[in-house]
Amino acid sequence: MRTPGFTRTQRVISRAATRTQRIQKISVAQCLCGVFFSVSSLFVGGLAGAQTTSWPTERPPQPLPARDIKFPPYDLQALPNGLQVVAVLHHEQPAVTMRLLIRTGTAADPKDKLGLAHLAASLLDQGTTTRSAQDMNDAVDFIGGAMGAGAGTDLTFVNMVVMKDSFDAGLRMLSEMARHPAFAPPEIERQRQQMLSGLRVSLEDPEYVANSVFDRLVYGFHPYGMPETGSPQSLAGISRDDLLAFHARYFVPNNAILAIVGDITAEEAFAAAKKVFADWAERDLPTPTYVEPPDPTRRVIVVNKPDAVQTEVRVGHLGIPRTHPDYMAVNLAIRILGGEGSNRLHQILRTERGLTYGAQANMDTLKEAGDFEATTNTRSEATGEVLKLIVDEFWRLQRERVGERELDGAKAYMAGSFPLTIETPESIAMQVVNVLFYGLPLGQLQTFR
Repeated sequence: MRTPGFTRTQRVISRAATRTQRIQKISVAQCLCGVFFSVSSLFVGGLAGAQTTSWPTERPPQPLPARDIKFPPYDLQALPNGLQVVAVLHHEQPAVTMRLLIRTGTAADPKDKLGLAHLAASLLDQGTTTRSAQDMNDAVDFIGGAMGAGAGTDLTFVNMVVMKDSFDAGLRMLSEMARHPAFAPPEIERQRQQMLSGLRVSLEDPEYVANSVFDRLVYGFHPYGMPETGSPQSLAGISRDDLLAFHARYFVPNNAILAIVGDITAEEAFAAAKKVFADWAERDLPTPTYVEPPDPTRRVIVVNKPDAVQTEVRVGHLGIPRTHPDYMAVNLAIRILGGEGSNRLHQILRTERGLTYGAQANMDTLKEAGDFEATTNTRSEATGEVLKLIVDEFWRLQRERVGERELDGAKAYMAGSFPLTIETPESIAMQVVNVLFYGLPLGQLQTFR
């Protein structure tokens, strides 16, 4: 699993035409066959076998009808330099959220510089060419704001949240962070050490290792299969010049999207964006070339840890990109298999067999491809049984028609959950830039339910 979003990216590949055409032809049934197995025998504390419990069989009461929720009004413009700007009116709070998205992420890392995008993103809010990290923090604190930055597989983002009366100042600081980071040597070393420390901890985490092995199995030597935060060796080899070159190459207006959400008008948002970003010069973007992911094949991989007593299990295979026409249908299918709440995997593995505390299935849909993954953990001696049951459920979903009640429940859950994703200006900004990033129509946010 990766950062979707957040939490995993742009690839414009000369070799991708054939690959993309092949992916676009995948049907829902095809997406659920050719299963990969990734078993990580990396164990944490013991898991006692749960006993089957008899629950009441009465049918629960029907839920109340969902309230009519509308996405806030918005407007979209493109500046002459190519910067896409979207303004979303949200007057419930006297605040404004700004999110600048750069269409590049960890997939753009050179093979010998894995972790470069993450390190660069971690430094965007750690000082600029005119302000130190402390000065920038003090300036944001002075106006009662908050800032942040990060990187995913396909994208990098910079955030700023301020009160309405500090909108202009906040937008200027957002521009300063994104366009003029200092990449000061002391800050580089501090962030590098933090990443190395986090990586050392992660490598001892069975869940992290299982996810990393699964990604490598699915994507092979394609960048999607590489560790997003790099390795100790690759992080040690990243220089300040590497960071400056990465920033200069990808941080250009024609590779960016700016969302402004809050207690403002569209006219105010666009006028401020033009004033602050008009001098940001457009430049040509590089065309990367990647190794294509391998074709799906059945494999079982075991990562052995002799002193462990619990197994992390991953089962899945190559999936579809976010723009695939079957995205919504496959999303519903995966939710029925292992989505939030009651799902097939949880029902059979936890409720009926008592083999785990929980099981789920997820889909990562990236810029050009994606993956499907069932996730659980269990006692060491139950690993084989759990694997068989998961694979059986994959096949059952492919071969048997989903019942109307089960399908309606999944639809109702997705429709009912959508309002939770647009509760705050920050979440609205994230929804908007993600839709624009994938080249989807903004209108789908109005008609999702």
